[in-house]
Amino acid sequence: MTETQPETNENNSQKRRKAIIMLTAFFLVIGFIWLLYWLVWGRFHEYTDDAYVGGNIVAVMAQVPGTVIEITTDDTQLVTQGQPIVKLDPTDTTIALQRAEATLAETVREVRQYFENAERAQATLILRSADLMKAQLDLKRRVGLVGERAISREEMQHYTTAAQGAEAEYKAALHTLRAAVALVENSHIYTHPLVERAKANLKSAYLNKQRTVIVAPVTGYVAKRSVQVGQEISMKTTLLAIVPLNEIWVDANYKESQLSRIRINQPVNLYADANSDVTYHGKVLGLSPGTGVTFSLLPPQNATGNWIKIVQRLPVRIGFDPEEIKKNPLLIGLSMHVTINTYHLDGKRLATTSKTKTLYATPVYQHQLAEVDTLIAVILKANAADQFFPAAQLTGQA
Repeated sequence: MTETQPETNENNSQKRRKAIIMLTAFFLVIGFIWLLYWLVWGRFHEYTDDAYVGGNIVAVMAQVPGTVIEITTDDTQLVTQGQPIVKLDPTDTTIALQRAEATLAETVREVRQYFENAERAQATLILRSADLMKAQLDLKRRVGLVGERAISREEMQHYTTAAQGAEAEYKAALHTLRAAVALVENSHIYTHPLVERAKANLKSAYLNKQRTVIVAPVTGYVAKRSVQVGQEISMKTTLLAIVPLNEIWVDANYKESQLSRIRINQPVNLYADANSDVTYHGKVLGLSPGTGVTFSLLPPQNATGNWIKIVQRLPVRIGFDPEEIKKNPLLIGLSMHVTINTYHLDGKRLATTSKTKTLYATPVYQHQLAEVDTLIAVILKANAADQFFPAAQLTGQA
């Protein structure tokens, strides 16, 4: 019994020694693998799961007030650019358009009278000029006859008075012509200021009628529809939102200690919790000029006695590969796992040049006045004379 006890203790000691050696070797292998991983891959990649999908949320508002009579879409539905989505009662705008058309026609006729008045004033001036010339010639022929007693002084006074009256009538006619010309000077009957103002009012009324049909400014999915049929809306009322899912990005919030090697245009691998079997690829678009708390509603005040340092996070904007997004779309707000490959440090941390290229635009409002010019041309032709005299000719003859 006494001889087997030392042997047992020695066996246990050898087992413990062997276990310690094996455990030490295991940790050394793990450490070597981790060191190899860090040297080859880990030190060139920055990872975060504090990242979320962002995108444009287009708020659709009415451009004119009115009562909603029709809604053609709802939440989660796809709408295409230019598609009518909400219609307002067009009664008031139709009446306003008819009133504007009548006002334009009336204004054209009024301006037409201005040109006619200028022409009549010119003819009157020519007539008064002839009367003045005749009176002056009659007076001139009789001036020498007074001394020879061929005519009486009373008759001579009548000719003098007639010449003075003819001169006064000529001056009055000249002022009348100038006043008439001032109303049409340097203008055309189609481009007279009064006509231009009436045309502008007609375009405004026409545009307001077109805007009773609210169209989708972009292609995307409807969200947050709050408009209801029968609702009286104003120009500042948000009707719904449209989310174009082809215009999305990721805002990855990296710790400030991870930013030293992040550069613009570095490649990025992304994984979404919603599509865990899909690997997305993208690139760094830029770094935010400030941390998240800097732009918060109530930024922290660190100039206090109980200050505690908190590691800040900076949003890094990451763009997707458009083809991958088209094939496997993502929704705004989804969580993402982001890994930036920081091996190449050729890029800049911040943009050094400004871009003037248009990033987002919609053409749906460009052709709202496409047919109004035809309408105006019809009204002008129906209410203007076939021939008229430009004011420049009247001024030259005056």
